Amino acid sequence: MRTVLSIAAAAVLAFTLAPAPPATASTAALPGGKSTYVVSQGHLKASSRENWVRLGSYRFAANGTVTASLYLWWQRHPEARQGTGMTPDAGCSTKAGGSATRARTCQVLTAGGFTGAPDETRTGTYTVSGNVVSIRWKIAQRWTEQWSVHRSSDGRLARLDLRSSTLATHGYAYGSNAGLGTRRAMSSVKAHPGTLRQDLTSWAGGRLVPSLNQPFGLKSFRACKTTTSCLTYLQPSSKGACQKAGGCPKYGGGTRADVSSIQYYLTKISNSDRRDSIWHWCTCLAMERGQFCYTGNSHVKPLMQIIDDRGFFRGWVGAEASFSTGARGADMLAVFRISDFR
Repeated sequence: MRTVLSIAAAAVLAFTLAPAPPATASTAALPGGKSTYVVSQGHLKASSRENWVRLGSYRFAANGTVTASLYLWWQRHPEARQGTGMTPDAGCSTKAGGSATRARTCQVLTAGGFTGAPDETRTGTYTVSGNVVSIRWKIAQRWTEQWSVHRSSDGRLARLDLRSSTLATHGYAYGSNAGLGTRRAMSSVKAHPGTLRQDLTSWAGGRLVPSLNQPFGLKSFRACKTTTSCLTYLQPSSKGACQKAGGCPKYGGGTRADVSSIQYYLTKISNSDRRDSIWHWCTCLAMERGQFCYTGNSHVKPLMQIIDDRGFFRGWVGAEASFSTGARGADMLAVFRISDFR
């Protein structure tokens, strides 16, 4: 079981839970008319080495209470990557390292703890005024949030954009009236008819890097024989990543070998809720180590599916929690959304 320590300083982000407030007979307006949101948020500051990201759900009740159930990854307690138990099959991967069309046959990794139960559950109260929802969490330290509420044109999905928070600096949330147990298989994910685009803020090496309105090439992923579980993509080359200066002095782009491909894996984590995960790494990094499957500082990005009122897949909210095997300055953290409603 993962342990999160509670420390009573404002800068410290774990906490002691307080009892939930009693239900009242009053009725509150649900934000955007939706009860169930998937949420990604983070405390990301360039100068900090105590950044964190959280991923999970908010559930709003008509009595004015809200319940959060979240996974927490925090630089104070870095966690090793863990296996998901999913190894892509021969339909979408290869055991031949020289293939130019298929990802390598490797067990997919995710962030530590994401295959288990959430780290924390907390309760609070909320109010809706116009297009703003305000939340006050009932915990030992002060934590309030305000989110702007936006409804999709078809009314089947709502989006929350973080306006302010006493602890978080970045956040995304999407909600509907579909239960958290409603999810779509990878075959449905790949068949998504719309265009998905990504907005992201990442932290690495003491720098914050925003990336907005980037296309997410879902159609490039290859379906595995177990199409409900996993998709893969071997990106043949990358313009900026996997270069000689980026850690591949022998094999990376810009060297004589000029290998700049990236191995991508997208897999479900659970049959009973919204959890998926992305894992990716530069092929040349494994080559530098003489490995087939890279065991170094790969990118692990837990995801929560965005599902609308009809039960249709609309994208993900996600968080990167890639802790370095060395110093904290080499960690890679991010908060992002990949969605057709932005």
